[in-house]
Amino acid sequence: MNAYARILEWPIQPDDAAGLALWTAGEIAAATGGTPSADFQAAGADIDSRDVGEGDLFFALKGEAMDGHVFVDAAIARGAAAAIVDRPIAAPHVLVDDTSSALEMLAKVARNRADARIIGVTGSVGKTGVKEAIFAALDRSSRGRAHRSVKSYNNHVGVPLSLARMSARARFGVFEMGMNHAGEIRALTALVRPHVAVITTIAPAHIEMLGSEEAIADAKAEIFEGLEPGGVAIIPADSPHHARLKEAAEKHAGAVVSFGRASHADVRLLDAVPAPGGGSLVTADMGDRRICYTVAAPGDHWIVNSLAVIAAVRAAGGDLGAAGLALAELEGLKGRGERHTIAAAGGDGSGTALLIDESYNANPASMRATLAQLGATPARRRVAVLGSMKELGSHGPSFHAQLADPIAAAQIDRLFLVGDEMQALADELGKEPGAALGKAIPFDHCRTAGEALDALKRFGVEGGDALLIKGSNSVGLGAVVAALAKQEG
Repeated sequence: MNAYARILEWPIQPDDAAGLALWTAGEIAAATGGTPSADFQAAGADIDSRDVGEGDLFFALKGEAMDGHVFVDAAIARGAAAAIVDRPIAAPHVLVDDTSSALEMLAKVARNRADARIIGVTGSVGKTGVKEAIFAALDRSSRGRAHRSVKSYNNHVGVPLSLARMSARARFGVFEMGMNHAGEIRALTALVRPHVAVITTIAPAHIEMLGSEEAIADAKAEIFEGLEPGGVAIIPADSPHHARLKEAAEKHAGAVVSFGRASHADVRLLDAVPAPGGGSLVTADMGDRRICYTVAAPGDHWIVNSLAVIAAVRAAGGDLGAAGLALAELEGLKGRGERHTIAAAGGDGSGTALLIDESYNANPASMRATLAQLGATPARRRVAVLGSMKELGSHGPSFHAQLADPIAAAQIDRLFLVGDEMQALADELGKEPGAALGKAIPFDHCRTAGEALDALKRFGVEGGDALLIKGSNSVGLGAVVAALAKQEG
């Protein structure tokens, strides 16, 4: 058989008839009820004119402080193919009554047209990393036909935008869902309609708005309400809220799969040892089989997270071998564990120091996990810049003060605290050393990220040091990371 004949006999795929463009003017008009000014095709979608790429569709959304229509010209200048607007413009556009509603309508059509297995991910800690790992595994096994929400696009704007970006040819879609208040995930999961819903863990993030961990668990469990019939719920077996989550999941899921160290876990950790090149070598029991794989990301929390990834990939019909390879290659994300080697004089004479960027988010659980990771990192000196943990309400002072023990356990040599909320920890560290604290840890308490950077420069990071920078995003420690990363060696 010659090559031409082989091409003719190539099997027809169900999505062969799907268009190559992400959206056409006609499809957008049909989805939104809008009126197109011209015929066009869009290759992507965005809501920020600074992120627009060639051929994108720009949504001119109206926010509380800003109207996206102000940035339409900038988006077109950057190469946008067209814009979704509520008033006529000179460039190609689709005219709609409400641009935010149009985005949601387009998201619903995108979800309906793709014959894809959909995975939704939420949790107090680790949801972005788990989402990225699941995507990496499914993208590898589907040869590039997986889709996911980028960055932390997990709210009432980010989720519909992520859906609107999903190609009709996608075979898998992985979407992160976040919340600050009860009811928010219920609305998001109704849009996503996952076949697999994952909760990574429950911790006191956003406790200021919800009042208790039980309420946080209930709010996260809303993700199960959007499950497609026969869908799979994946929950943390080690959580004190396991029974609560399981009860909520069983109301909507065809199957509930737990992961963790607990003896009742369906995907159960059997062993984890340090891997030769860093990270961990993990052995897990899945009931009908045992698997062994490497997790490149350091830290005990990533060992447990990897079990959630394996459970989700299997539930979605993905390839476990590809999942193992993805976990072995997964690098830290910007603001969430990314590691930099920066130039540093003195010290051990190596000329470099390790910078761990955890500047995007912080809550009591993630702080403890990251401090433990720093404590396990070989270093001449361990240095930490810790910013305030936000949205803890009246619980804030006690949660900040309780960081004294994990700081001592991590054997941190120098500490820089940033933000007013860190006063409670400063007071705790300032007490006479006791059995819990051990030796006194020298620290500076700074009001702003800029002050912390100045104090850190005066202190002087040296060769062989390991430097952790972690805090809630609003503290602004990303600027400290950016300044130090310029010294990358």
